[in-house]
Amino acid sequence: MKENSETSKWLDAHYDPVANLYTFSSCIALADLHGDGENKLVVGDLGTGSCNMKLKVYRGTGLMSENTLLDLPTGLVSFLMDQHEPRTPAIAVASGPFIYVYKNLRPYFKFTLPPLEVNALEQDVWNQAREVSGAAKISANKKQKIYIISLYTVRATTFEMFSIFDLLFLMLDPQDTEAFVNLHKAQPIRRQTVITCIGTLKKNMADEDAVSCLVIGTESKDVYILDPEAFTILSKMSVPSAPTQMDVTGQFDVEFRITVACRNGNIYILRRDSPKPKYCIELSSHPVGLVRMGKSVVVGCAQETLQGFTQKGKKLWTACLPAPVTTMGVMDLPTRGFQAVLVGLANCEVHLYRDKNLISTIKTPDVVTSICFGRYGREDGTLIMTTKGGGLIVKILKRTAVFDDRDSAPGPPLAQSIRLNIPKKTKLYVDQTMRERENAVAMHRAFQMDLSRLRLAAARAYVKALESSLTPMSSSLSEPLKMNAVVQGLGPSFKLTLNIQNTAACRPVMHLAISFLYDESLYSMRTAFFKIPLLVPGLNYPIDTFVECLSDKGISDIIKVFVLREGKSAPLLTAHINMPVSEGLALN
Repeated sequence: MKENSETSKWLDAHYDPVANLYTFSSCIALADLHGDGENKLVVGDLGTGSCNMKLKVYRGTGLMSENTLLDLPTGLVSFLMDQHEPRTPAIAVASGPFIYVYKNLRPYFKFTLPPLEVNALEQDVWNQAREVSGAAKISANKKQKIYIISLYTVRATTFEMFSIFDLLFLMLDPQDTEAFVNLHKAQPIRRQTVITCIGTLKKNMADEDAVSCLVIGTESKDVYILDPEAFTILSKMSVPSAPTQMDVTGQFDVEFRITVACRNGNIYILRRDSPKPKYCIELSSHPVGLVRMGKSVVVGCAQETLQGFTQKGKKLWTACLPAPVTTMGVMDLPTRGFQAVLVGLANCEVHLYRDKNLISTIKTPDVVTSICFGRYGREDGTLIMTTKGGGLIVKILKRTAVFDDRDSAPGPPLAQSIRLNIPKKTKLYVDQTMRERENAVAMHRAFQMDLSRLRLAAARAYVKALESSLTPMSSSLSEPLKMNAVVQGLGPSFKLTLNIQNTAACRPVMHLAISFLYDESLYSMRTAFFKIPLLVPGLNYPIDTFVECLSDKGISDIIKVFVLREGKSAPLLTAHINMPVSEGLALN
């Protein structure tokens, strides 16, 4: 097996590439079947898909027992049915419309889903077919009429409204329909749905060894909760599409949540005393994995993303994956207070995520199809995986292993994923909210009035600045200039540098002059007026002059700089320079 630095956290306990285990995460469980404190691995093996379906039990690295299954398993769970001693769990295997319950690895009970109501139109068609088939002579025209009636029936409604007889009838050639009707005419028409997913729900206590109810999802878009002892239907709920995966938490007698991923690409959340979904999560692609970690729901999508949601369907985060998701599982270590999500990928890797942070990567020799983490034998931290080629991998977490919460994948820092601690709503906030609701129109009008006044004041100030040339750039198209000033020195002598630039594309500017206006009782300048040489476009021209501070009172003033054009009274540019306080005279 390929190893990297991350797999040093795991011990390679067992690897059998020819174990001939073909299963998914929904058909694998760990359970103490004999009450001896040693958990066994229970697997619903799919076999070849048409034969060799078996219920296999592993102990350690060897196969302990196996039972033949009549049909493909769609789910497998272990649950406690009663309070009788010894407290050994039962195994429930969902297959077709049936649930096979095994106790002590022996068949114990078989539950059948209740039949659905037969379509009245289908019943009428079959009644007509029986009447015609029972006649002494059957013309080819009447046979064809039977066939055409069935076809029109199917076109008028959907396939999910029909029994298995009608679906088989539609697959036959016209010459075989009479023999089919004669064979099945005495049998009643029944519509039977099948189980698509299965889970367990604690009955009235949250203890690990508490009695649990079975929760099943069916192809007919229904979710049933079964009594663990009598196997009667305690509750029935419906979803808009056929469920494919589910996660159950809570207690039936108190409060529970059933998170269901459906075939239409949405996730629905069912709650107690609500026959319809309470919340809906719309995904951008179909879900291929669904697990619960604490109070959040983690969904693996077909778009190679891993997404986290709250219990009410609010999206928390999204993590991009390097390959499509093949399976998902939960890694729960109560003794360490550690929870994470195991994600099997199509690139022969298993990623371990805590929230959106990738904290470990495990290389595998083949694509992983099922993941189960828990107590196996007497070891708590055991990771069991099956591969696409039928292999079995068992790894044990080292007791010295430490997982860093820091994200090992490249991307934004961890601080970005930390949620802000938003304070609770105060009475003042609620009062202000009520005031805004009651006076919304008046407040909006006052806001629009203030906004208009602000825009008017800004426009007037801008026009005034253009007229008085107070902007750092000239508004004249013939002399486009830009100027900034820099004051250097501590005082009483300051160096004043003016940087002037011609921003025209190719036209030089000439015949310019600079004049300074200042308080002559505070400052004196060696040159208060001088001419500027020709300004070439694009070059910066520094012009220096010196300013002497005459006051010893520690005060300062503004020096105004005007850039003038010969023959014009209005300046091209105006700058106001805030002079610093002369520290030299203040110290004297």
